[in-house]
Amino acid sequence: MRLYGVLVGLGLACTGCATLSRDLGAALDEETGEYVVPKEETVYRVPVEDAVMMTRRILEEQRYDVMERVDEPMELFTSAHEPGKNPPGTRTFERYFAKGERMGPRQSVVRVFRLKYHEMDDTAEIGVRPAGTRAGELKDADELHPFDFHKDPFKGVGELEKFRFVRGNRDLSIEHTLLERLEMVPSLELVGGNTSVPARSVVLEGWTEAGESTPAPQPECGTPVDGAAPLMARGQTLLLADPLGTRELPSAALRMLCEASAQDVPVVLAVSLPVTEQPLLDTYLASAGASRDAQELLTGSSFWRRVHQDGRSSRAMLWLVEQARRLRASGKAVSLRAFDAEKATGNEREALMAKNLLDARKQHADACMLVLAGGTHVRTASVDWDEDFEPLGVRLAKALPSVRALDVGFTRGTQFSCRESVWEDIECNTFAISPTKEARQSSKVPAGVQLFPAPSKEGFHGRLYVGALNASPPALEPDPGAAVSGLGPRSAP
Repeated sequence: MRLYGVLVGLGLACTGCATLSRDLGAALDEETGEYVVPKEETVYRVPVEDAVMMTRRILEEQRYDVMERVDEPMELFTSAHEPGKNPPGTRTFERYFAKGERMGPRQSVVRVFRLKYHEMDDTAEIGVRPAGTRAGELKDADELHPFDFHKDPFKGVGELEKFRFVRGNRDLSIEHTLLERLEMVPSLELVGGNTSVPARSVVLEGWTEAGESTPAPQPECGTPVDGAAPLMARGQTLLLADPLGTRELPSAALRMLCEASAQDVPVVLAVSLPVTEQPLLDTYLASAGASRDAQELLTGSSFWRRVHQDGRSSRAMLWLVEQARRLRASGKAVSLRAFDAEKATGNEREALMAKNLLDARKQHADACMLVLAGGTHVRTASVDWDEDFEPLGVRLAKALPSVRALDVGFTRGTQFSCRESVWEDIECNTFAISPTKEARQSSKVPAGVQLFPAPSKEGFHGRLYVGALNASPPALEPDPGAAVSGLGPRSAP
């Protein structure tokens, strides 16, 4: 019977849990109106050590003592508690068991179970007692906590807790909290930093080598963004929340620029590059767009060649710069404006960015200005975690009544970003990214812009839905084998 108890209690963790036990933590499906559990397990794009450590923190925040198996460091057990109060012999105790599994160097699965220990399951196996012994046994049981140990409780799982039967249910609410901590986090923008990445040769489709004579490549406009046209009018300022380090937002920005240009509306594309990059950008926009022109842009830049790069210097962003050049070369009234501060942080940075955008707005009063920046920057309402912090969107909305801000809606995907790890250091890499409940794009919501009846609490006037996100790594990486082609990798010449 003891072996059977082990299989019942911990068998789920050993079988891979292809079927989840029950609907603990089930979420409301907005499409069906029913509470459902996931049909597939979540694979986190972090090392298993990071995922298990974050699980430990979540459990500790709920005031559990957390212990790990001596022989299995990726398995955690918490202290136990008794829900309610029952007479000795009928008590039930609960604890958590978590097991991490390495799926790859940066892929992991964590399964969290709520284990229940029923004292009656143990006493049911005891034979007939002599008369008069039950009272003494109840007294002894009342004085002895069922989770008191006199030896290492993790030496053998079969000896665990003195209870023969252990029942476990997958706790999806804890796992959802883990998902939030690992994937619903803002990207970090690293200001300043050293420059040492070499500006080796990079190639974009349509670029020409020096001396070649080929037709000027056309911008890769694609189809218009549904619902965006009314927001791309003359004098309009549109703020677009960018999760950074993805292919989808630069692509959507280009499609908006193309649609406005097709209606002969002059446009200004404002990107969160330091203002010190403006002379290089102006030179490149006026060039023929040959490979040597791109080389001059990157060689003279301290931003694109930072040692630690965030999503602002992605391949997709370099691609967007090139597409703006092609629009301009085709005769469209397109300008490119860098507006970020070099080393400022906090309110000083927000104030400088807002000033740079207002200056650009004055210089191009009749143009439509599309601003691409992180979601916290472009919101037009104050944040609830710092009453003194004023995003640039709030500052612009005070000065420009025409300002409109769009949040981004998407489905789970990937992004290249910098984040603070569970070990409290900064890591720049490709991570999974999940939307919040508000930003989640259901299968019934098509790609495009949907405006809100009234601004959201963050000050967004609508949401741009783009589907699944795909990471765009830095245009220049320490790995000399990386290159750029459209929105994806291409072998270097």
